[in-house]
Amino acid sequence: MQDKTLSTKMIQTLKRYFGYDSFRPLQEEIIRTLLDGRDSLVLMPTGGGKSICYQLPALLCEGTAVVVSPLISLMKDQVESLCANGVAAGALNSNNDETENAALRRACMEGKLKLLYISPEKLIAEANYLLRDMHISLFAIDEAHCISQWGHDFRPEYAQMGFIREMFPNIPVIALTATADKITREDIVRQLHLNQPKVFISSFDRPNLSLTVKRGYQQKEKSKAILDFIGRHPGESGIIYCMSRSKTETVAQMLQKQGLRAAVYHAGLSSARRDEAQDDFINDRVQIVCATIAFGMGIDKSNVRWVIHYNLPKSIESFYQEIGRAGRDGLPSDTLLFYSLADLILLTKFAMESGQQGINLEKLQRMQQYAEADVCRRRILLSYFGETTTEDCGNCDVCKNPPQRFDGTVIVQKALSAIVRTEQQIGTSILVDILRGNNTPDISEKGYQQLKTFGAGREVPARDWQDYLLQMLQLGYFEIAYNENNHLKITSSGSDVLFGRAQARLAVIRREESAPAKGRKKKSTIPVRELPLGLPNTESEELFEALRALRKRLADQEALPAYIVLSDKVLHLLSTARPTTMEAFGNISGIGEYKKKKYGKDFVELIRKYV
Repeated sequence: MQDKTLSTKMIQTLKRYFGYDSFRPLQEEIIRTLLDGRDSLVLMPTGGGKSICYQLPALLCEGTAVVVSPLISLMKDQVESLCANGVAAGALNSNNDETENAALRRACMEGKLKLLYISPEKLIAEANYLLRDMHISLFAIDEAHCISQWGHDFRPEYAQMGFIREMFPNIPVIALTATADKITREDIVRQLHLNQPKVFISSFDRPNLSLTVKRGYQQKEKSKAILDFIGRHPGESGIIYCMSRSKTETVAQMLQKQGLRAAVYHAGLSSARRDEAQDDFINDRVQIVCATIAFGMGIDKSNVRWVIHYNLPKSIESFYQEIGRAGRDGLPSDTLLFYSLADLILLTKFAMESGQQGINLEKLQRMQQYAEADVCRRRILLSYFGETTTEDCGNCDVCKNPPQRFDGTVIVQKALSAIVRTEQQIGTSILVDILRGNNTPDISEKGYQQLKTFGAGREVPARDWQDYLLQMLQLGYFEIAYNENNHLKITSSGSDVLFGRAQARLAVIRREESAPAKGRKKKSTIPVRELPLGLPNTESEELFEALRALRKRLADQEALPAYIVLSDKVLHLLSTARPTTMEAFGNISGIGEYKKKKYGKDFVELIRKYV
């Protein structure tokens, strides 16, 4: 196909099925590589438009594209989205009954499906049967980091996928992932036997995500901060990630007591309960999911507006993958991470007990650096993925509010002196009790109430002590002896401060007071200036809510998640541009031919009432 004709054909297909007039960075190049029959490895952040890189070539090529995906929920979501755009797609998995699977096999052999989604286990089982009998246009391996032992989500069945190359030497393979460091990338190419693949690395920057970290908060304070945060996002979907199963339960109960619709998701629940929680979330029956990391890989819900990490994640990859579940439609979304010394001690213990101690400790350290940063946080994230940027982002808490420092020598001396006087035999919680003068059973048992430093830091609140201790650890004034019940040991630079040979500069702790409750109820619509529209700020909130209600009604009729009918972004565009003809409705970005025919009449009728 001539280059010019191909370009026209690609854009026409993009507009017809997906409703977009132009490609995002790298998409066109990746699609051309596939159409040329070459292998490729694509690293693109969540929400970067990975799926179009293989969905569009599948529409342009003869035959059926086989997409390997690790999770049934992920397949279901993709197939629903494709069918909603008028594309013939299906998923072959263990959730279907045999009649469904037989019908799918037949459709594949007759060449009626453009895309077949399949799990790695099923792919291996069908290799000598179905795959031999159908005309395959390309293979797409989604979430390809699952192949690597070094990835954060290794799945053994993925490691057997190399047979594709042996069995189908002439069919192009595209491997896609949202996170993969250099080791994992090399591993993916090796395990899949990719043939001189072209590697595409998209920018990992997600400028629409705001980044905030709060340190040293205790449970009660976290709960208050979470409720304040959710108060600023009324009715908007969000996820709270917790380290343990029990924590997901307690956080969800706390939210439910406040009248919020929250569900729980972790590996200890039956698969039926997990599916139910996921389904309720996708279909907006619950607003919040409290989950362990097991949740979310299969979620392509485009209108998640916020993500909270209740605990410190164990690596930047996991953190990045999890915050990437917010704002997939490109609209402004918020992320919040709580970070405490207790998390750090526990995660270090886990890393030391794991099989890959060195690598896991290294990853945790990088995560710690992010949480403790006093420079732009986005720069730290991007540098982790090998990207450099010369400018601060202006959308993280450090950029918005750079830390101020003060002479904290006396505070540091009090803490170090207490450590020395206990012969360096205590952990952080007893240290805070000594400094605060709390006469607990542990204190009296050891006779620590007799120490000269007992109660020497009474004027400093407990949570501020937690924050200062984190800072002291970061500044290298003490170390934690993990092999010795997490006791604190003073370093040589700590001794210098203790004995007055050096000064200690600490960051001022800022606790923002929450907004008064009365002013909070107002729904914050997304300011149109933040929408990539170039349109005047004329969005009608009333119309947006009416469009949202109509979308929900149409989605319920078809038993689909609301965002699959039309995304939040499209609704914002509609409430700004207010198209009153079918033609104008079809010109809105993100509305393809099929959706225009299917939904145009209902939406245009509603908009006319507001114009």
